[in-house]
Amino acid sequence: MARPTHRPRLAIRAAVAVAAVLLTACSAGPARHSADVAGADNPARSVTPARLSRTPPADPVRMVLPATGAETRWTQGLDVFVQQVSRAATASCAARRGAAVPQRVPLAFIRFFEIPDLDFIARHGTSESAAVPALTPDASATRPAGPAVLRACGAEGKAAADALRDLYAPLQQRWFAELVSLRHDSATVEALRALPRCLAGHGVRVRDENGFFALADARMQTAAPADLPRESRTLGRAYATCMRPVEAVREPARERLRARFLAAHTGEIRTLRRTLVAALRHAEARYDVRLAFPAP
Repeated sequence: MARPTHRPRLAIRAAVAVAAVLLTACSAGPARHSADVAGADNPARSVTPARLSRTPPADPVRMVLPATGAETRWTQGLDVFVQQVSRAATASCAARRGAAVPQRVPLAFIRFFEIPDLDFIARHGTSESAAVPALTPDASATRPAGPAVLRACGAEGKAAADALRDLYAPLQQRWFAELVSLRHDSATVEALRALPRCLAGHGVRVRDENGFFALADARMQTAAPADLPRESRTLGRAYATCMRPVEAVREPARERLRARFLAAHTGEIRTLRRTLVAALRHAEARYDVRLAFPAP
């Protein structure tokens, strides 16, 4: 199994960059060796790998402005879909010229530890997720694309992605910025004080949540490949268990914050609800890419 990879993305705290190795899916595909939480005492016992869902939320607001860990699965899927549209548009442009673009690093679903999906982490560990569906290469492409084709077609792919991102990214960036305020919420701060003691009870000795990310990153980078599933499972189980009291405070606070955010941006929300899903469906048909989301 390849070690996790990542790409730059909208981040709402520095710890996300530090812990990016923990947030991504393995590029080799979905988890095949993760143990179920219920079978954690039996290392040989495995669980069904994370799967894909094709069902978007009834309200696209939950996909663009997530407030719960489960909602971030939709956000991850949206992010990957836009990247796939970019790649598909680039490849289609090159194929019209009889050329093929070079193979790229596989895309991965990027998790948000600012809004942790504890049920998913407990089941699949810190680094496993569903595999992103691969795009089908165009059989008409018979030769490698040269620099001029790559430049022209890369610009076409970027334009296709930007046309989608422009519908939601400005609003999403403001929402992520709003979430920063919860770091100073007194109830959240108090709940986080108990985190180091809880993690220590699971053999993870750190001073705070950022310390956990740093330790987990180090372990995943230095573990032998055969030990990665066990390390990911152990760390994920500890993190999910110890963060549940924090999320019991923080998740309702995020939902209240989102309600205020929606009330403050009614015009943009109305436009988002009217335009985004139609644009995504149009892009699916045009570029032969399906919107998909990681699911437990």
